[in-house]
Amino acid sequence: MGPLAKNQELELAVDSLAYGGRGVARHGEMVVFVARALPGDRVRARVTKLKRRYAEARTVELLEPGPGRVQARCAHFGACGGCAWQDLGYELQCAHKQTQVEDALRRLGGLDGFDLRPIVPAVEQYAYRNKVEYSWLRTPDGPALGFHRAGRWDQLLEVDHCHIVSDASNDVRRAVVGWARANGLEAYDQREQAGFLRHLVVREGVRTGELLAMLVTAEGEPPAVEGLVAALPAGVVGLLHAVNPGVAEVTGGLGARLLHGRDSYLERIGGLEFAVTAGAFMQTNTEMCERLYGLAMEAGAPGPDDVVWDLYCGGGAIGLLAARAGAGEVFGIEISPESVARARENADRNGLAQAEFVVGDVAREARELRARVPAPTLAFVDPPRAGLTPRAVRRLIELEPGRIVYVSCNPTTLAPNARQLVDAGYRLRSVQPVDMFPHTPHIESVALLTRD
Repeated sequence: MGPLAKNQELELAVDSLAYGGRGVARHGEMVVFVARALPGDRVRARVTKLKRRYAEARTVELLEPGPGRVQARCAHFGACGGCAWQDLGYELQCAHKQTQVEDALRRLGGLDGFDLRPIVPAVEQYAYRNKVEYSWLRTPDGPALGFHRAGRWDQLLEVDHCHIVSDASNDVRRAVVGWARANGLEAYDQREQAGFLRHLVVREGVRTGELLAMLVTAEGEPPAVEGLVAALPAGVVGLLHAVNPGVAEVTGGLGARLLHGRDSYLERIGGLEFAVTAGAFMQTNTEMCERLYGLAMEAGAPGPDDVVWDLYCGGGAIGLLAARAGAGEVFGIEISPESVARARENADRNGLAQAEFVVGDVAREARELRARVPAPTLAFVDPPRAGLTPRAVRRLIELEPGRIVYVSCNPTTLAPNARQLVDAGYRLRSVQPVDMFPHTPHIESVALLTRD
């Protein structure tokens, strides 16, 4: 076979799935990662990118479907940049995620001798997200809300119904669109850098039925706020307005102003009640969040003699659940002041006086905190997708906790971090994959490491 060229079309047989959800095929000695292709598929694909050792391609035509294909529920599937696997049977989704966790730990981390447990499947395969961020776009009928098209930063797709959020959340979106059109408002255009409406964030307390909405705009005041409040469906307990004067498409850290009601909604997890603001961290699948954190508690088994450190604590859920489980002392570190404020509020709300939360970067704050409080016997670590930085790993090793429970949202960063900890004297005991995000390649894991 001759060398490949960009835009060349190939007929490929897909063997497996790579981490991130693309199909893996071969063209001679060249590995080709194929978007919108599943194991067992035979496809015609167009080459989109060429590297020395691999190529990337996108499916143009499905010539023969693989055995795991199913009919996608969403009318926007394929065009929307959200769900990547709605056309793959759910059992196979879970099987591939299990394989990806094991492959990352063994191949990237060089790890062995641990107990890899069967994946915990999601309770609900649809309507599971408790948070959604929409972008405004221009249409012939006026402003609309939707998501980015697959693989495009500059193109948006109007959404009629999102199947992975609740009906109540979809109703909020429709109400806000109706208000925007009635008032002749214009969506922001990223290329022109003009227009008023930028984003809508909807958050939901699944256990309480409370919803919180935040409208993000360019500079200016939203008109007819009373009409917008009247149009919102029952259950919306608060409406906020945030201004984004810059070019970047962000919804956080903008200093939201309350237009109506409360600035937070309530959620219940593991017997505790949490107040969550628009920008505070909370896992986006409530049912599976409770399962994930329950598994973390089982792995760590906090007791009255334990000093627990909750690193990257977000709104304090893990640390507070450890306190509820009987931990003697709990200390949390989180870089977001908004999340720490909620963690402190939630500690008071639930009567957990043994929990203290501080603002700071883990890599910097750990030494300062250690200078005034006891070292941890048990550390919970729930970092962002990029995992622990080398400096954060060094700080964690310096603390010498007897047990580390690592809650990971990315096995490809869990693996090297676990390797670093093993090299420092820890043993990887167990890894429990948990499916928080059906129809996407994303996978959570709870790993237990102990100091030998």
